[in-house]
This record gives sequence, C-alpha cells and structure tokens, in this order.
Amino acid sequence: MVGMEHAPGPRATWTFLTNHARVLVQISRDPGIRVRDIAASCLLTERAVQRIITDLEAGGYLTHTRVGRTNHYQVRASSPLRHPADAGPRVADLLALLTPHEPTTAGLEDGAPAVEDGSDA
Repeated sequence: MVGMEHAPGPRATWTFLTNHARVLVQISRDPGIRVRDIAASCLLTERAVQRIITDLEAGGYLTHTRVGRTNHYQVRASSPLRHPADAGPRVADLLALLTPHEPTTAGLEDGAPAVEDGSDA
C-alpha cells in the first residue's frame, strides 16, 4: 500500500504557496540576496523573479535601495495580505509562519531589522 505522502495524483500539480510568497520569504531572510540566488532557491528563472519583485514593489510590499552594484530590499511587513479572503493578517504574520523562529543577524543593517513593520515608532 502506498502512503499518502507518496500517492501520485493531482497534489503534485499545485502547492500551498505562490511564487510571490516564496520570493518575499527569501528576501525577508536575506535583504541583500541576489536575484540569481532567489531564483535558485525558489526553482524559478531569474526573469520570473525580476517580474515578481516588480509586482511586489508595485503593490507596496517591497522597496529596494541600490547599494553599489547590488540591491538591498526592505519588506513592508505591515501591509495587509492581498486577497480579500485573507483580510486581517499582515505580511508580518505570514513571514512569521514561514521563517525560522531563531533570531538571526541575517538581514540586519546598522542594527535595524530588514523587515519593516511600517510604524513610525
């Protein structure tokens, strides 16, 4: 008998997370990450990652600053999730579920968190 986790069928054709969510998680983990590295981690093309980053910036979920030859990204964690059925939770809530729980120095610049909560505190 084949276990549920190995059962063939339609489960292999979809996933729980969108590519946009995957890219946002990678950026939140490492705000200085290169598009090439995001693409490799998310199993996407560099062109697809560039389009997703453009979408996230246009939607107000992400900003970037040019630092030399690289980009440094900042996630707007206080932004609401995009779909009306997801009303209530914020990007920060999603990222909290999808990122490691251990504090890390990755993504910190000058002691400030790379993920902004949008408050002016």
